[in-house]
Formats: sequence, C-alpha cells, structure tokens
Amino acid sequence: MSTDESDVAVPASALAAHPETAYFWGYVAGAGELGDTCVTVETSDEAVADKLAAIAGGERTGHRVEEREYAHDTSITRREDEYTVQVFGGLAARAAAAFGLPISGEAGGYRLDALADHDRQLLRGLVEACGTVCFKSSSGTVGLSFVHDDRALLDTVQSLLDDAPVDAPYGELADASSGYYFSVEDDAVPEVGAWLYEGSEASGLFAPSRRRKLRRSLEQAEDVDVSLEVGP
Repeated sequence: MSTDESDVAVPASALAAHPETAYFWGYVAGAGELGDTCVTVETSDEAVADKLAAIAGGERTGHRVEEREYAHDTSITRREDEYTVQVFGGLAARAAAAFGLPISGEAGGYRLDALADHDRQLLRGLVEACGTVCFKSSSGTVGLSFVHDDRALLDTVQSLLDDAPVDAPYGELADASSGYYFSVEDDAVPEVGAWLYEGSEASGLFAPSRRRKLRRSLEQAEDVDVSLEVGP
C-alpha cells in the first residue's frame, strides 16, 4: 500500500480485502452504481470524495447541489452538496463478480463475506452512504436509520448489524419515499456509533461532516456515557 495526499492508505488492488476497500465498497453499495465500464459513487462530503477516488484509483467528475426529501416526512426537504466519483475500466464487472453488487440494472446478491474481516469499515461506509443520524429533541435520544431503494441491500445491512460485536437491535423494514428504511433502536445507537468510528482518526476512513453530526448528537442526548474520539 501507499499513502495518498487524501490521508488514506491506497491498496494495490481495489478488490483485495483491506479496511480501505471495505469502506469504499460499503459506500458504493449504499450510494453508487456499477455500469459496464464504470463504478460511480456519490457523497455529500468533499473530503470523502477525495478519499474514495484515491482508494480505487478514480477521479471526482461532478459537483452539484441537490434538494432531498426526508425519508419519514416528505413535506420537509434539505439542500446538500453531492460529489460524484467515478472509476473507469473493468473494475465494475470484476466487483460485480467478486461481491455480488448489482450491475447495469441487474439484481445483486451482495456477497460481502470477503470483506467480513473489516466489518466496521464496511458498515461505516454504508452508514455514511445510506444511513441517517439525527438527534431527537422530543425524546433526547439519537436515531440511526438506513434508507435505500434495494430491499436486498437493507437485508444485508441488517445481517452485518446482527454480526457486529455490539448490540444493534433494529425494527422491521418499512416503505419510504425513496424505497425502504429501517431504524436501529435508539437505546443502542450511542454504542453502535462509538464502535463504528473507533480508530477512524488514525485511518482517515470517515466523513468529517457525518462524524461531527454523530458526535454532536451524542453530546446532546440524555443519559449517554459514550463519546467519539477527538477529531474534526
């Protein structure tokens, strides 16, 4: 591996099992797509866009501002940046074969067992790509939900949560404006969040904006005795 200016280690192969590749493919599964000759992934965090491009040998190819509906209340919208990263060549087809990711509109099987040794980074990529963290002022708790249009992916996320070394109970899948969603039980979110971001400062494998939001939510929550490591 080598170290890129984006402060992440760059693996020799984007298909080999490394923390960096697990984080990358978690992001792709949650907020990307595979075409015949291109892997495309989107993120609302500019720093992450640079990290994802470095990990897989891609490039940032676009930036726009999107207005999105909230999954649970479509009358509320938010505006956020969207950065596009693309990796051109044969990586998409190889990733579809290796990890069961859907390609060119076909159904995926999400065979992510090859990345199981790096489940924390894989889940962190998924959380940042298709997860929503919020502070619930009405109850003084922190919420964590996953939203995606592919039910099979959310089933996979639930399996990863089942295997996590922290207790992460969750509710049933339900319909959302953009597909399906489920939520981790509020009482479990602080410990799940602390575990997800443990070690992220040293590796650089995190979205600064998302980690800040989680940390602030935990600081606001009542009766929470866990915290995230110090960092921006």
